[in-house]
Amino acid sequence: MFLSTYEKQLDGKRRLLIPNDFRTTENGAASGVFIFPSIEADCLEAGGDRLFAAYAEMIEALPFGSEERSALEWQVMGEQVRLAYDSGGRITLPEALCNEAGLDDTVVIVGLNDRFQIWSREKWAARRAEQRALAKAGMAQIGALKLAAQMKLAGGGS
Repeated sequence: MFLSTYEKQLDGKRRLLIPNDFRTTENGAASGVFIFPSIEADCLEAGGDRLFAAYAEMIEALPFGSEERSALEWQVMGEQVRLAYDSGGRITLPEALCNEAGLDDTVVIVGLNDRFQIWSREKWAARRAEQRALAKAGMAQIGALKLAAQMKLAGGGS
């Protein structure tokens, strides 16, 4: 699993130290990662072999030649770069990907279970605020559903 959030420095050669607990056999990222522009946000998305297999399975489930399959193939397979770690556990991000995600000297790495994202600090701060608001609304909705279920049970199921 990719867990937690880390603020890291991107050096002048665009090298980025990937957290040691991200570089494991269990998540398929022991020797390197694949990375591509995120489909859902203005950042880079990365993961190990397990995430790549999940995307490949999802793509293969779509009808060959469909617009959705072609778009996912283009975005995930065509835009991805496989990066190996150097002896210090760093990857070197391609300049084009850094430019696309707006990455400069300080980046934020966010673990998201089966994948992780690499953000510019400014974009991450804005996204974090959005996600916290959505999470609060989601928790309120879950609480309301639980309360309604408890009331229904207390009322004899009617």
